[in-house]
Amino acid sequence: MHEETQFSIFLVNKPGVLAAVTGALAKARINIVALTLMDSAEHGVLRLVTDNCQEARGVLGQAHDQWTESQVLVMELRNRPGAFAQVAKTLASQHVNIAYAYCTGGASGGRTTAVFKVADIKKAMKLFQAKAPKTNKKAAKTVRGTPGRSRRE
Repeated sequence: MHEETQFSIFLVNKPGVLAAVTGALAKARINIVALTLMDSAEHGVLRLVTDNCQEARGVLGQAHDQWTESQVLVMELRNRPGAFAQVAKTLASQHVNIAYAYCTGGASGGRTTAVFKVADIKKAMKLFQAKAPKTNKKAAKTVRGTPGRSRRE
């Protein structure tokens, strides 16, 4: 779990606009970690998180003229039923509002990246850091009595 910069890019609803923005990022070898695209009658909003926000900022500055930045909470979750719901429930239990959220599809049985735009990102991060299990280094070296094997996932 970490805080990350998200770009919200306002796109005119016409063919090729999405391709131009994502193509410019691809040409600069910037990976898109997660994205969502919403539309209205006049425009779409492309929200994305990249693996290099500094470089992405430069590319967007040259490739597109209407975009903003915001900070979001990014979490890696197991790709299984209820994983996303548990995060939403935990945030709700501490009265942290989720303005919107989205996630990658992830591989079946694998991991998915979830992005949460929350009202209080610092509170949300403290909440999940407090819930993170503490790793006992000695215990982590043994799995079912077999020395040298790690039990960390």
